[in-house]
Amino acid sequence: MLGLTRALSTLGLLVVGAAAMARAQRPQTREGFWIGFGFGYGHSSLSCGSGCSFTDASKGGGGAGFIKLGGTLSPRVLLGGEVNAWVKDVSGTTEEVGNVSAALYYYPAATSGFFLKGGAGFASYILHNGGTSVTASGIGLIAGLGYDVRVGRMISLTPTGNFYWGSDGDLKDGGTVLIPSVKHTTFDFGLGITFH
Repeated sequence: MLGLTRALSTLGLLVVGAAAMARAQRPQTREGFWIGFGFGYGHSSLSCGSGCSFTDASKGGGGAGFIKLGGTLSPRVLLGGEVNAWVKDVSGTTEEVGNVSAALYYYPAATSGFFLKGGAGFASYILHNGGTSVTASGIGLIAGLGYDVRVGRMISLTPTGNFYWGSDGDLKDGGTVLIPSVKHTTFDFGLGITFH
C-alpha cells in the first residue's frame, strides 16, 4: 500500500510539474531543420522460430535511446529519420534491438507541442560477446507520441513514448543459423531534447 501511495504521489507531482511547464513554455513554432536525441527505459519481448525460445533473462527491461532529425513540411507535419535502440546485458553478453525508420510526426494542433508519429524502415537484433558480434536484420515499424515543452526559442524538452517492432530474420554466424526468425517488440519511455 505504501508503494502505491508513493507511486501515485510521484505521478501527481509529475502531472502538476508538466502542467506548470506547459503553461510557462514559449510559443510553439515549427519550421526548417530539426534534430533531437534522448534516453530512457524500455521493455523488449523477443521471439524466434519454431523450436526456439529466448530465456526470461534476455527479455524485459533495459536502457533505451533515440536520435532523430528531419525537416518541416508544415506547422503540423514533420518528416524525418529516427534511430531507436534498446540494450540489455545478460551474463556478459550484450543484446541490442533497434529500428532505423523514416517517420512522419503529426501535431493535431499547430499551437500545441503534442505529437503522434509513425514510420517504417529497417530493424535489427545484435548479440555482442567480447570482441565479436552477430546481427540479424529485416523490416521494422515504429509508432509513438510525445510532447515538445518549449524551454527556449529553439529548444524543447521532449518526453516520448515509443513502440517499435521488428522482423529481424535469422541470426547467423557466417552461414550458420544461430537463432531462426528473430522478432522484437519494444516499448520505451524517455526524455529527449529537440533543437528546432
